[in-house]
Amino acid sequence: MSSQRPAPKLARRGPVLATLLSGLVGSTSPVGAGEIDTLLFGSLDAGSDTFLTVGAKAGLTSLEQDGFAALASVGGGRRTERGPDGPRARYTVAAAALAGYQWFFDWGAVAAFAGPETAREMLIAGPQFDALPTRYGLRLHGEVWARPTEATLLQASAVAGSARDSLWARLAWGYRLWETYLGPEAALYADGSGYAKWSLGLHGTDFALGRYNFRASAGLQSERGRGRACPYLTLSVWSPL
Repeated sequence: MSSQRPAPKLARRGPVLATLLSGLVGSTSPVGAGEIDTLLFGSLDAGSDTFLTVGAKAGLTSLEQDGFAALASVGGGRRTERGPDGPRARYTVAAAALAGYQWFFDWGAVAAFAGPETAREMLIAGPQFDALPTRYGLRLHGEVWARPTEATLLQASAVAGSARDSLWARLAWGYRLWETYLGPEAALYADGSGYAKWSLGLHGTDFALGRYNFRASAGLQSERGRGRACPYLTLSVWSPL
């Protein structure tokens, strides 16, 4: 198994692939023959809606080398919305098991994953509730991590799923200060229920506490059908197993 030390800082290594909100992180720890390099991750998104995700990424070789990898995650959340009879809450549980490949270059890394996903939702309006049927579909997940210069980081992510006809995308830029990348980020999400949100904020990526690495984001978030923006906060953590 890989050693228990935390993944090195992005600025101290060459090509890198990092796992953040259901994503990808590399570690330079050596992996012995027949061993699996495994990384655990989790994220919490809190704003007008709330969603918690936990998962793991595993590779037969080091997660900082070209090769195949598997990505599994499960999550759940709650959001408020307006239904035909007034306000209601939508509770969602979703899971996915993906397989894919990652490529490393002098300038950064690219990863692509695909696999099945499932989702179950429940609508609650006062004393009434409606459990929607379990849905199954295909999820596609892609990430690009690039270092335009030694002190900057550019990251783009996109996740599309057919179980809820959903799309999530994020674009972030960072400048290295105090061993952490700091900069702006923008994200959007939409699904087949007609719900959509977009956000703009600031992030701090790859700061370490012991063996754990973190990303924290904060900013303003807007939703379709709501006139006022509200604050949001995102916290992601990852660590080698």
